[in-house]
Amino acid sequence: MSFPKDFLWGGATAANQVEGGWNLGGRGPALTDFTTGGSVKEPRYETFIDKDGNPGKKLQKTPLPEGAHYAVIDGYHYPNQQAVDFYHHYKEDIALFAEMGFKTFRMSISWSRLYPKGIEKEPNKEGIEFYRNVFKELRKYNIEPLVTIWHFDTPAYLEEHGGWLNREVIDDYVRFATTCFTEYKGLVKYWLTFNEINNTVMFLNMFGKTATDKEYQDAYQILHYQLVASAKAVQIGHAIDQENMIGCMICGITRYPATCDPEDILKNRYEWEKGIFYCGDVQCKGRYGTYVKRLWDEHHVKLDITEEDLLDLQSGTVDMYTFSYYMSSLETTHQLKDKVSGNFVSGARNEYLTYSDWGWAFDPKGLRYYLEMIYDRYELPLMIVENGLGAYDTVEEDGSIHDQYRIDYYREHIKEMNIAIEHGVDLIGYTTWGCIDLVSAGTGEMRKRYGFIYVDMDDEGKGSMKRSRKDSFYWYKQVIASNGDHLDDLAK
Repeated sequence: MSFPKDFLWGGATAANQVEGGWNLGGRGPALTDFTTGGSVKEPRYETFIDKDGNPGKKLQKTPLPEGAHYAVIDGYHYPNQQAVDFYHHYKEDIALFAEMGFKTFRMSISWSRLYPKGIEKEPNKEGIEFYRNVFKELRKYNIEPLVTIWHFDTPAYLEEHGGWLNREVIDDYVRFATTCFTEYKGLVKYWLTFNEINNTVMFLNMFGKTATDKEYQDAYQILHYQLVASAKAVQIGHAIDQENMIGCMICGITRYPATCDPEDILKNRYEWEKGIFYCGDVQCKGRYGTYVKRLWDEHHVKLDITEEDLLDLQSGTVDMYTFSYYMSSLETTHQLKDKVSGNFVSGARNEYLTYSDWGWAFDPKGLRYYLEMIYDRYELPLMIVENGLGAYDTVEEDGSIHDQYRIDYYREHIKEMNIAIEHGVDLIGYTTWGCIDLVSAGTGEMRKRYGFIYVDMDDEGKGSMKRSRKDSFYWYKQVIASNGDHLDDLAK
């Protein structure tokens, strides 16, 4: 095998999906704290009190009614508030990561734990110390923290006041990021500015919905402000510590044309440009691609962009390109004969692939395709910071969990990573998604399990929170110990 000797094997989480302690230690609420549980068939909602005092709910990614504020409403379950309680279990969890041999652990910092409303001039000291203790615990086991600054958790107060449609939020984010870089200098050197930043535009037409020109206008404006905020953060992070290695993070979905019809070929190319290259080009090259005029003109988009913004984008390019990868999808202009729907993706079924219980295509070669495509485009170090299989797990009478399906999933993806490295790709790390069971972002479920570590909790938040090792735990330990050389099943 050809993995570099210092390859960063590990696992990934997000604060809003594992941390809990939503109202402890001076933390303010984030939007995810008002997001209900759902399922593969039932969407998640955000709950609020309207201007007349009436309770209500709305779909995610839709506007809050004028005069309303987010609120917890009796009768709903809010899984992210407790999550799997990493807030109280982090020492136990990190010890388990160390037992597996993790070289790195990807996690995020909850913005509202440091700045409860997002607008304060000074951070919450209790929040600062919580993360300092987490990073020290990781360092005790020689595990490199890989820290996402923003992972879908803008403070609820900012969201209620327009969120990322306000240019002022750039300054709020920059203050938050500066605090992170300053307080954790020497403890953290690998940083990601925004998680899956491209989702804002890529998911506009989720589930076959057709977005309006106004929705495109808002999405591209939000994205521009976030790209500027990211570029400013990169510059500040480098100024505070030259050792910092700061990356973008893109939701990576490999797309194929469903047919050889030139219309499908063009549609596929345009989807790559809108969904994948748009953000990558700005964050890696420091400028918008030549195709953006077409994308903006399609929906009559007129952005608030200043000359200072363009200079910041040019000066704030990232050091590495990181991305998530779970599946591929087909693009076609033809009427669909066989349709498949996942949490965030719907489209034509690929007859050459199999699908998970949640409608996600199993396509390891799509990962190799993505790695080689992106490295050729940017020639920056790459890191896969999310990859995993959400599946039902069964706990046997003796407490064991035989998740061979998860082992099979990872094995095939790691094989393709190896081939990409042999083909010249500079891949420096791999953090599997949900190394410990966590609350699903898409459905809010616990039954959709990703981890090597089982957490005894159900979809209603009931359970002992006991941690236990799955078969995949021991298998991944073997993979890391051999630096990817031993991918065979464990001896029975």
